[in-house]
Amino acid sequence: MLDLSAVAASGVIHWQDLGLQPGIDLGFFTLRYYSLAYLFGLFAAYGHLRKMIAAPVAPLALRHADDLLFYCMMGVIFGGRLGYAIFYKPELFTGFSGDGFVTWELLRLWDGGMSFHGGLVGVLTAIAWVSRRGDLSFIRVCDYIAVNVGFGMLFGRLANFVNGELWGRPVQSDVAWAMIFPGAGPEPRHPSQLYEAGLEGLLVICVMLPLFWLTRARYRPGLLVGVFTAMIASARFVVEFFRQPDAHLNEFAESTGLSMGQWLTIPLILAGLGVVVWALMRPSLASPKKPAEA
Repeated sequence: MLDLSAVAASGVIHWQDLGLQPGIDLGFFTLRYYSLAYLFGLFAAYGHLRKMIAAPVAPLALRHADDLLFYCMMGVIFGGRLGYAIFYKPELFTGFSGDGFVTWELLRLWDGGMSFHGGLVGVLTAIAWVSRRGDLSFIRVCDYIAVNVGFGMLFGRLANFVNGELWGRPVQSDVAWAMIFPGAGPEPRHPSQLYEAGLEGLLVICVMLPLFWLTRARYRPGLLVGVFTAMIASARFVVEFFRQPDAHLNEFAESTGLSMGQWLTIPLILAGLGVVVWALMRPSLASPKKPAEA
């Protein structure tokens, strides 16, 4: 087991001293934890979604959950990559690289580079497609998906930490858990991946699941997805103060006062709050009637 306190006691924490590896070496290839994180997150969300469908007033059936698993996975991957290229690194559309086997850089997912906002658009597109095909309520399906997104965010951000990527900004004061990451220079930095795992993942899970199971939030279409959107966008806005912007966007962040990620989250926060107000102003769904006793 990792003992961060023991490592910290010896001085500044060096990420490489934690003994983390990017994946499991199987000999013929390395099974990367980042890939496993996507799988664990998706299947945890899928398993919980199936339980939600069994509860009253579910807007979809189990067959729809199977479709959502596939299409949302495609939405995360393709939407996340396209969003990263559009918002952060447009040169991926025209770049080609590789040793021996030249590939289009937009398709080189193994080099990293995924956008939360692009993944969100991809998932919304997937939900819209499944909802249209199945004649389902789009907003209510979004409610049910929103409850489960925290699983993927939690595992994904932990995988970022294990990979030693997407590190935070240099610390401005004494921070006992600050770390020196390989390739990030000699300065101790915030482990912002863990901040994101806590705020965008664990906190979302701890709020959304009780909101669904312990309240009547699911009887108000739009309330769950509105709360989720406002909360995860706010979490992302806060974490961006500690996360190091991509190297090619440092000048943008310095000139505008906020990172690209923060500018993109402001509309999401406002949209989430707007959907919450809209949902609370509408009548709630009727509770299912109990069968008459014989």
